[in-house]
Amino acid sequence: MTIAIMQPYIFPYIGYFQLINAVDKFVIYDDVNYINKGWINRNNILVSGQGHLFTIPLKDASQNKLINEVELSKNDPWQKKFLKTVQQSYQKAPYYQKVFVLIEEIVNLDVQTVYELTLNALTRTCAFMEINTEIVPSSSIYNNTNLKGQERILDICKQENASHYINPIGGMELYDKSKFEKEGIRLDFIKSVSSPYTQFKNAFVPWLSVIDVLMFNSPDDIRKQLEAYELI
Repeated sequence: MTIAIMQPYIFPYIGYFQLINAVDKFVIYDDVNYINKGWINRNNILVSGQGHLFTIPLKDASQNKLINEVELSKNDPWQKKFLKTVQQSYQKAPYYQKVFVLIEEIVNLDVQTVYELTLNALTRTCAFMEINTEIVPSSSIYNNTNLKGQERILDICKQENASHYINPIGGMELYDKSKFEKEGIRLDFIKSVSSPYTQFKNAFVPWLSVIDVLMFNSPDDIRKQLEAYELI
């Protein structure tokens, strides 16, 4: 059993989906504190040849709340504006028609929290990309919020009888391979490899939202993108 654990992000970059695709079970870390100015409710898409940050408005978001407690704002109807930006930016992209339908369905879901939105976005996008990894929320299974950091990750691995845990490359300073080895668990870090593709006639802008990848790449090319990483 190989697992990964990550906070839910909205339409994250391809590396997030590489991580999901690389494991047997992907745990959505929804019962940890919300991170201000992180990637939970925002990302970058291509607008006029450059990265453009979009942000989904939230109600009283605070780092004192758990991610699954943070509600979407009802006073700022962002959906129409966001979809219009996507339409104007990508309507001439080769895979626009099918991808826009997916995005529109996700954005217009009747959900209350940013967690519900991100979970639905991840599961539906994975299905679109033919990623079959099981996705589960940490809040519904493990009952270990008394633990923190590495100890909680290890506990989830043990509960899942995992033999292999894969973490994003950014966690190299947070997790100790020797401690995982003592528990019989291999720890690797995933490092994405940039795979440039054509974005209209612009210079390539890397690491944008998965929306950009889907708009410009065929299903076969997306599969190649999902494998463009190394484990360290």
